[in-house]
Amino acid sequence: MSARNIGIVYRKELLEALRDRRTLISTILVPILLFPILTVGVGFAVAGLIEEADREPARIMVLGGNDSSSIVSSLAKSKNLIVVPGPANYVDLISNKKIRAAVEIPSGLQSGEGADYPPVKIYMYSGDLKSTTAAKRIEEFFNDYRDNLARDRLKTQKLPASFLKPFDIKQQNVVSEEKVAGETVGGIIPYLVIIMCLTGAMYPAMDLTAGEKERATMETILSSPISRTHLVLGKFLLVLTASLVTAALSVTSMGVSSWLFQHFQDQSSGSAIHIKIGLGAVLSVFLVALPLAVMFSAALLTIALFAKSYKEAQSYISPLMIVVIVPAIAAMLPGVELTPRLSLVPILNVSLLCKDLIAGTYHWNSIALIFLSTCLYGGAAIFIAVKMFHHESVLFRS
Repeated sequence: MSARNIGIVYRKELLEALRDRRTLISTILVPILLFPILTVGVGFAVAGLIEEADREPARIMVLGGNDSSSIVSSLAKSKNLIVVPGPANYVDLISNKKIRAAVEIPSGLQSGEGADYPPVKIYMYSGDLKSTTAAKRIEEFFNDYRDNLARDRLKTQKLPASFLKPFDIKQQNVVSEEKVAGETVGGIIPYLVIIMCLTGAMYPAMDLTAGEKERATMETILSSPISRTHLVLGKFLLVLTASLVTAALSVTSMGVSSWLFQHFQDQSSGSAIHIKIGLGAVLSVFLVALPLAVMFSAALLTIALFAKSYKEAQSYISPLMIVVIVPAIAAMLPGVELTPRLSLVPILNVSLLCKDLIAGTYHWNSIALIFLSTCLYGGAAIFIAVKMFHHESVLFRS
């Protein structure tokens, strides 16, 4: 094994890659801009939408309530509710977002006749933020009305108000903000890092194989006094460099974006979204991504080698995106947790491990198992890539 020959091939391919605009965009520009846009841009956009929904008065419709004029009047005077006249087809109005919700007041609610009442029904558009906010406000109004009604009845019977609610129930968070962030956004970040590793290696791998064939320079390179093994390892190192640079820029951009977002959130009032990712988590994600980048680089180099042109290589590699996305996105599914069996599943194991690392949870046995298994997969991918470069039928497919 000649490190000098591998280095010569690597330097030659690196210089050519630095002149390729597509490689520079996918390796440097995309990872630098992606996380700030997603974290800061989308984060503030979502926070802004939530604040707007909380601030904007909701248009609602009252159904029934002819014998509960006092309740209807109090509902109309609520600060965050606007009662529109009816009757009308409230289902269509809610579906078309002309009104946000409708409430049906049962007969005899205000008079207090009888021991039981039919339920107060709230009609809303499930999934629409402003509609669910309006329904929540209506529910809070009738909860207060029900509590006041119960307290008045207790007072009439000369019973204390504590008879209605003898004790309170309070929820208190006992874990760190890092763990909370890991559960809320921990599945998204590994997914993006994995995709960035794949994207960073994709264009150099296609250019160094199918691109060489298309430019008719593959024969010239193969005729040089360098063994096939040295040639493929030099090309592999260039693809790996692009993947690692993309991964490094991604996790760096992720950490900076997280810090900026949290900094601005702390300065603003009514923060709705909390994202706090420590430096240790960022470094851990990068280290875990190393063997994954090796596997991606070798696999992409092998697949693209079968193509006769750059366009054909793209058609071969496109299905790989689906193969990578499915296990990568599984970490965002509720209830999917890292187990010894899942620690051996490629890509999924790294995605689940990164989610735990962002949450500040370090299972060292799982970390060692995942790192070793991913290194094994990466080594196998390199071995296959070297073997394919020794087959003339693959190099010169007609």
